[in-house]
Amino acid sequence: MIWLPTGLRARLVITFTLVAVTASVLVATIGFELAKTALVERAEDNAIDVVTRELDRITFPIGRLRPGEAPPATRDLADLAQALDGPGRSVMVEYRDLTYSDGPLTMADVPNELYGRAKRHLVTQRRVIHNELWLIVGSEVHRHNGAEAEPTGLRAFVFFPLRAEENQLSMLRARLTQGGAVIVLIALVVALLSARRVLLPVRRLSAAAQALGQGRLDTRLPVHGQDELAELTARFNDAAAALELSVAELRSLEAMSRRFVADVSHELRTPVTAMTAVADMLHEEAKRLPHDTAEAVLLVLSEIERLRELIEHLIEISRFDAGTATLNLEAVNVADALHDCLEVRGWSEEVRVTVSRSLTVNLDPRRFDVIVANLVGNALKHGGAPVLVNVRGTENGLEVKVRDHGKGIPPEALPHVFDRFYKAGAGRARSQGSGLGLAIARANAHLHRGTISVRAQNPGTLFTVWLPRA
Repeated sequence: MIWLPTGLRARLVITFTLVAVTASVLVATIGFELAKTALVERAEDNAIDVVTRELDRITFPIGRLRPGEAPPATRDLADLAQALDGPGRSVMVEYRDLTYSDGPLTMADVPNELYGRAKRHLVTQRRVIHNELWLIVGSEVHRHNGAEAEPTGLRAFVFFPLRAEENQLSMLRARLTQGGAVIVLIALVVALLSARRVLLPVRRLSAAAQALGQGRLDTRLPVHGQDELAELTARFNDAAAALELSVAELRSLEAMSRRFVADVSHELRTPVTAMTAVADMLHEEAKRLPHDTAEAVLLVLSEIERLRELIEHLIEISRFDAGTATLNLEAVNVADALHDCLEVRGWSEEVRVTVSRSLTVNLDPRRFDVIVANLVGNALKHGGAPVLVNVRGTENGLEVKVRDHGKGIPPEALPHVFDRFYKAGAGRARSQGSGLGLAIARANAHLHRGTISVRAQNPGTLFTVWLPRA
């Protein structure tokens, strides 16, 4: 897998460096090729000039001899070769059956193509011979007979070594490589500095956005300059100011709503208490009333009880929302606390409890009672028998498991069972709770710095409470 940079800084630096490397390589390649062409052309011009000048100085008769002229001898070819010779060169002169070589190379090193083209005009060719680069210049000497130039059959081939040019090109290549490396290093430093300057406002924006996410809504950034980043910073400040205003309004409305719920709950508590006292008296008289009247009285009593429970739950929730709920920790015998919780509510015969009689934990007994009562009450109302409560002490705290064996909670409802006023199943009767019991149980567990979770079983549902040791 090819690793690709994900950070903006890395991408900026890599892009800047790649552009610098590409430009350096392009400039170095063009400069090297131009220098190479100039050196080769200069070497070819010098070689052609030398060969042409020396061949034009030939004084001995060649070609079609005139009356009284003697054909050239080997000595004449040697003199011509010496005139064409120079440091490191190799010279071959051929005239009909005579051949003269001066240097380490021979006629066997002359390419056939060059040999054939040399009959018509002066030609050049670069060739590597014995791991060394040579410039070969070949030409046939023509003799002017009036206005017409006649080929004479005398051919000269001169091998000019290109060591000096190769050394110059090697030195130039090394200098270009060193210069390119320096340019890339400078480009990298400039890229790092530029990326830091460009990304510094971005980092500030990121830190400011994180601060906003953590609730510091008064976060603002200084605006410098008039570029796009400055405009972005100004827009961020405007958005943060608008968000702070909106959140302040929402918090004000939320506080008003909480105060309203708390006030209404407290105001309703007194009349409901009076209604409950009257209801108790009616309950005792219900058996002596006519059947229809007795049913109406029992329905009213049931609704009064439901209303009382709802008001108590609303008051409890309002305490958590207002942040006034506190813990009163004390050493509690868990077995006794569970027994009292079930006995007061008349559930002792319906619930099986497994707990060590000696298990003692520091917790708030009233809030622990609320947690257990809500979980067990939920299991009895909406689950199925048997309802099991298993409690055990761990190294880190107390674990309470409440399980029923009913049809269970639908899978789509499990993530929402602790939401306020949520009731799993549209067909549930309206008298089956306020929809706040599990939310209150979770709030009390969190107040203990504990957790509460739910998991489907086969059959039934399992609630698990974990409370850390104080």
